[in-house]
Amino acid sequence: MAPGGLLQVALSQLSFLSQVAAGAVAGLAAAIAMVVPMSRQPEGFTPAYIAASVLRRTTPDEVRFVEANVVHHGTGMVAGGLYAAVLMFLSGVVPDLVRMEQVELFPHLLSVSLVVLFVYVFFAHLVLPRAGGRIYEEQATAVRGQWLRSSLVFGAVLVVVGPTLLSSTM
Repeated sequence: MAPGGLLQVALSQLSFLSQVAAGAVAGLAAAIAMVVPMSRQPEGFTPAYIAASVLRRTTPDEVRFVEANVVHHGTGMVAGGLYAAVLMFLSGVVPDLVRMEQVELFPHLLSVSLVVLFVYVFFAHLVLPRAGGRIYEEQATAVRGQWLRSSLVFGAVLVVVGPTLLSSTM
């Protein structure tokens, strides 16, 4: 490989990593914004407690608030990084019609939609059943509704924040 080719590969990988990092920051911002509606819902932070309990292999009652918050915000960062990766892929596949900041609008909206759908389905249909117990038997519909509302808030914030943060790395 020619020296210029190696440099080109290194720069493209650095660009990819900076985009994913910017997406993770956007995801963190969206997860932070989710705290307001989550705190006003009757089920509150139940989804975060359930996710943390599955990771810890314990019951939601044994999870501390700090642990639930770490899982909640960490998940937001992972989802934001996933958004950036999906956006980069779709930007190369979907035609460029309209731009918002320096991000192509249609791939951006499609990426946010796919990530929100993935997060909701993953937690509502994989994580929640693994938690089992009383919450799954008695509150599954309410918790899934909470996850759906939380996921939509996450997506709404990502629609606004994502292009701003990602365009700063382009």
